Amino acid sequence: MKKIAVFASGSGTNFQAIADAVKIGDLQAEIVLFVCDRPGAYSIERAQNEQVPQFVFSAKDYAGKAEYERVILQRLKESGAEYIILAGFMRLIGPTLLKEFEGRIINIHPSLLPAFPGKDAIGQALSANVKVSGVTVHFVDEGMDTGPIIAQASVEIDEGETLESLQKKIHEVEHRLYPQVLQNLFYAKMVEN
Repeated sequence: MKKIAVFASGSGTNFQAIADAVKIGDLQAEIVLFVCDRPGAYSIERAQNEQVPQFVFSAKDYAGKAEYERVILQRLKESGAEYIILAGFMRLIGPTLLKEFEGRIINIHPSLLPAFPGKDAIGQALSANVKVSGVTVHFVDEGMDTGPIIAQASVEIDEGETLESLQKKIHEVEHRLYPQVLQNLFYAKMVEN
């Protein structure tokens, strides 16, 4: 069974989808560590409810990215984590973690990359008046949402779509797709959309 660390910054809906998939056996993994960079985020409560060990930090308490990533790396080693799964983690991963976990850091992004990378991808898609957006699961590299794509799923944007309604549709796809892609990636099965 793969040992994973899940990183989040916000409400943690993708963390919860992963935890739920683990509980019912759809994702054969153990969440050995939860990392959050925003003390007070709701995702922390979700991790507590799932009894997952946590490391919560504030970047401003450290001299820089390299310093807090060294602390995170130590926690990852102690936990035995084999993969880092980003689930709404709003910081770029730096060289310290990229080097140690090369090819083993995975992210989910709410657009069909390479379109609309970075923050507010859903808002960017609405502003661009595109008819289709979606979700991308990809490996993490040193860029912002530039790593090799593992899987994508499209989401149609309806006439009169609002930010809230599109977010809901995207989240529904994310919550289904992410655990499935991770299971397929860990156990080398073909991804089905």
